[in-house]
Amino acid sequence: MAEPSPHLTATADAYDAVAVRYADFVRNGLDPLPLDRSILAAFAELVNTSDAGRVAELGCGPGVVTAHLRDLGLDVFGVDLSPVMIDLARGAYPDLRFEVGSMDALEVADGELGGIVSWYSVIHTPPRELPPYFAEFSRVLAPGGHLLLAFFESEGEPVVEFDHKVAPAYRWPVDGLAELARAAGFAEVGRMLREPREEERYRRGHLLLRRR
Repeated sequence: MAEPSPHLTATADAYDAVAVRYADFVRNGLDPLPLDRSILAAFAELVNTSDAGRVAELGCGPGVVTAHLRDLGLDVFGVDLSPVMIDLARGAYPDLRFEVGSMDALEVADGELGGIVSWYSVIHTPPRELPPYFAEFSRVLAPGGHLLLAFFESEGEPVVEFDHKVAPAYRWPVDGLAELARAAGFAEVGRMLREPREEERYRRGHLLLRRR
């Protein structure tokens, strides 16, 4: 097995170190975010309607969004780089499946999944290393399967690194991320941009895509 890239190791170590505090911080994180919940609901409806298979939340952290997707009726499991995060997710949601792994090398058969959610997880990938992630998403999704991305949007600027509180991360122009997805075989279904709340720094971007 190939050695993980330095940024993967560094990201896993950084989230291991703050996992307990992070899990406490995000425990009710979706409650005040009706727009964010709405696009998760739209994703769930599309996947449930197509009946294309299981859903993976990639970069699931302590499992909050995974559990929310379960509550929306999806057959879902979570994957995360951080072993400590996965232990916390398993403890909080013992009825769900959680695995340690990297979203660029999934232990999933070709076309096995009906949906993927990457909720603020591709943000930690250096831009030059991101295309293989989309190729892996395309590999594991069935034709017609859906991909939902949430990320920090760059507000008219090109891709820019910013001082994320846990690990180095990047803000993306929504058109730039959509173009990477198109190059990997995805068609855009819709997008949602949300202005930052009072306690947030940056605009939030969401892309809903379908594998062609």
